Amino acid sequence: MVATYSGEDDCPSSVDNLLQKILISRGITDMAAMEKFLNPSIKEYMPNPSVLCDMDNAASIIADSIINNEKIAIYGDYDVDGITSTAILVKYLRALGADVMWHLPTREGEGYGLNVAAIDDIAAAGAKLIITVDCGISGVDEVAHAKSLGLRIVVTDHHSPDSVLPNADAVVNPKRDDDTSGLIYLAGVGVAFLTLVAVRRELKSRNLPNDLAHRVAETNPMNYLDLVALGTICDTMPLVGLNRAFVATGLKVLGLRNNLGLRTLMDVAGIKKPSVYAAGFALGPRLNAAGRLDSAAPALELLLTDNPLIANDLAQKLHQMNQDRIDIQNAIMLDADEIAQRCCESGRCSLFVCGDNWHGGVMGIIAGRLKDKYNLPSCVATRCDGVINGSGRSISGVDLGRIIHDALACGIVSEGGGHAAAAGFSLSAENEQRFCDFLEQAVRTQLNGQMPHREIVADAEIDAGGATLKLVNKLNALEPFGQGNPEPTLILDGAMLRYATTMGHGNHLRGSVVTSNGTQLAFVGFNMVGTPVGDFLLDDANANTKIMMLGKLKENEYNGHVSAQFFLEDIAV
Repeated sequence: MVATYSGEDDCPSSVDNLLQKILISRGITDMAAMEKFLNPSIKEYMPNPSVLCDMDNAASIIADSIINNEKIAIYGDYDVDGITSTAILVKYLRALGADVMWHLPTREGEGYGLNVAAIDDIAAAGAKLIITVDCGISGVDEVAHAKSLGLRIVVTDHHSPDSVLPNADAVVNPKRDDDTSGLIYLAGVGVAFLTLVAVRRELKSRNLPNDLAHRVAETNPMNYLDLVALGTICDTMPLVGLNRAFVATGLKVLGLRNNLGLRTLMDVAGIKKPSVYAAGFALGPRLNAAGRLDSAAPALELLLTDNPLIANDLAQKLHQMNQDRIDIQNAIMLDADEIAQRCCESGRCSLFVCGDNWHGGVMGIIAGRLKDKYNLPSCVATRCDGVINGSGRSISGVDLGRIIHDALACGIVSEGGGHAAAAGFSLSAENEQRFCDFLEQAVRTQLNGQMPHREIVADAEIDAGGATLKLVNKLNALEPFGQGNPEPTLILDGAMLRYATTMGHGNHLRGSVVTSNGTQLAFVGFNMVGTPVGDFLLDDANANTKIMMLGKLKENEYNGHVSAQFFLEDIAV
């Protein structure tokens, strides 16, 4: 449903009329729900952590370990979700005076999830309890090994479980079949944060020594919401419900710049104002670069350090690693795109692209690029020594995590997991064609035999004269934008093309239109040169032609002047 808007509010309300129409089109129809959505506070959205299955048991085990001064190991993952999950637990437990160690696996050497050698090292270091974050739900054998060594283990995760859960002392995962919390949209860091809150509540209920009681009272988990927001954004979780509150509040905490490592990384990346975009496209890639190219340890150390010199060195290192990642990625992308084009010519509903000795750390990024370009679920993998390791990214309507899970159950994939939008997998090179065929058939089944088609859903149609900075500010009330809550897409009617020209390296264009009330509105169109839209706009003969414009209205700042600018996606004459 497209909301029409004249530029004026149709009726008085505590919620602006245009915002009402947009929210209704997105399924939020109740006024109280609208108010809650537009004011996403932690207080309003925060559930009792006990709604998560096994949470009370997990909190009790962790509290016992803290009180008994036992060494605790946090076992995470090498992506931003895993790094931030590890960071908030390490920071919180250390603030309570606990003896804490951590382990992040290497992508190439250990791979995703628990592994026996790392568990052996943790046991040898004297740890008595392992807490997993953003991993562990598929580690049935590894958990059994930890138990055989006398370790207790608490699993916290958000990935889809197999039919058999690991025999841990506690398993906290909103995707458990018997979990009724409804929090299946949480990132790993969201589950870790609720665990932290539950532990704090459990400790407060105990008769603690004065020093520990004071530490518990003085340590506020809300201080870690910048990390929770970062992990949630970078794992592309839907920004709805509790996630929306995590991100809205977390960006405010990030703006306080209290975490030395994040503050330093923001400065290195040139970020002045925290936003979902800054987190997802500037901070996230730099933190991810360490785990993609080598070890994620420098990224975690940056989030944990209180030393300015160390923070600067680590931030500069991550910045350079990210540039190295971009160079590697661009080189592989050329070859991957050639293979993808041949796949598309055969009429496939999915893409499986595999190359010899490609760098495994950029497979997910390239899969995402191919998915965006061809609008097909895309898996990209590297073939080395008879083993194929890859990552996939999916489109709306195709649950890639479920496909990988089913391929694992069938024995086609040896390791794998993920969620609807993203997944990772490993298989023998002998099964390459089987996997390719299985992926295609599973995608076709989920799409009911229909070819994927790209849709742009407009939220509102307005007169171009209403596309002002005032409207930008009004639409910003819907922030934070992201997965599950995209920026509003508008149709502008009543615009007359004034001019268009190329910009950048010639791939993009910019120009302006004259609106119905005689004002001018600037627009930009990225990657439009050479397309039918770009050809039309750049043709001088089409100046003064009336057009309808589809896209997003945003704030643009240039030389201290702030104005509205339209980000063009399509036109109609």
